[in-house]
Amino acid sequence: MASHHIVTLPGDGIGPEILAAATRALDAVGSFTYDERPFGGASIDEDGTALTDETIGACRAAGAVLLAAVGGPRWGSTDPNEPRPEQGLLGLRKALGLYANLRPVRPLPALYDASPLKRERIEGTDMLVVRELTGGIYFGAKTRTDDYASDLCEYTTAEIERIARVAFRAARTRVTSVDKMNVLETGRLWREVVMRVHAQEFPNIELEHQLVDSAAMKLIAAPRHFDVILADNMFGDILSDEAAMLTGSLGMLPSASLGDGGPGLFEPVHGSAPDIAGKGIANPLAMILSAALMLRHGFALEAEAAALESAVDRALARGLRTVDLGGSASTAEAIDAVLGELRA
Repeated sequence: MASHHIVTLPGDGIGPEILAAATRALDAVGSFTYDERPFGGASIDEDGTALTDETIGACRAAGAVLLAAVGGPRWGSTDPNEPRPEQGLLGLRKALGLYANLRPVRPLPALYDASPLKRERIEGTDMLVVRELTGGIYFGAKTRTDDYASDLCEYTTAEIERIARVAFRAARTRVTSVDKMNVLETGRLWREVVMRVHAQEFPNIELEHQLVDSAAMKLIAAPRHFDVILADNMFGDILSDEAAMLTGSLGMLPSASLGDGGPGLFEPVHGSAPDIAGKGIANPLAMILSAALMLRHGFALEAEAAALESAVDRALARGLRTVDLGGSASTAEAIDAVLGELRA
């Protein structure tokens, strides 16, 4: 097998620990070369900015980018002139044109009892959240004075069209498009464009619309209802984190950020968890599952991706539980369990 080149961004907090676990898993299923770069808070400490031009260039030249986590209280200033780790993440998405974020949510049978919801409510849930990633309120113009702040939310027809197509292509039966069209002009445009793309290009897929507050309630009340959830940047961010709790922990949810050609970015949904950094108890499974998404979407290595996912499933079925899942397994014990399943 030819070697595949990956830029790795350990980032902050537990990032280096879980990324090291993921590369061990990757090396067990294929041949890869790694180019590690500082990112987020670590890059601020080293270079004064969360994302350097050199890191952007390295990422553009790679086959894929594997990111662990960014952020932490030491870079948590409210001063708008101070660099923040999250600026690196937004900047990298923009620089690589990564407008489509895919977050699969599939509670595993072994973890049904780890979810705060009853087993009968989450059993059989298998959904995909498709989040628009480079527009909306996170990227709109921002103003700030001592007693005033504003964040502009804006979308173009073209931005909505392309993310809608991603959602419809991924759907098996239904796309649930989420907006707030009763009060927001961006929501009204979102709904109009999604309806047009559906009618003209994907009439065989069912389309339903839900206001974001209604969708948030239904996600808990009837998660099996959802196939693909299509949402803008902010709503998709919030709903996918909510959906993560169906699996029992944010430590179980991977994601893929893709554009039109070029390398994708693959990262767990959870944060940097600075409170447990260095303790060796971080759950590496979402990081490993993000590496599996990288194999599938970044390198078209479906068999290898499936092998990683199956190894995680089997390790959990045999009783692996990290602290966030109510157990006591360390990060090292978790990756050893997954590697043991791969060898088996």
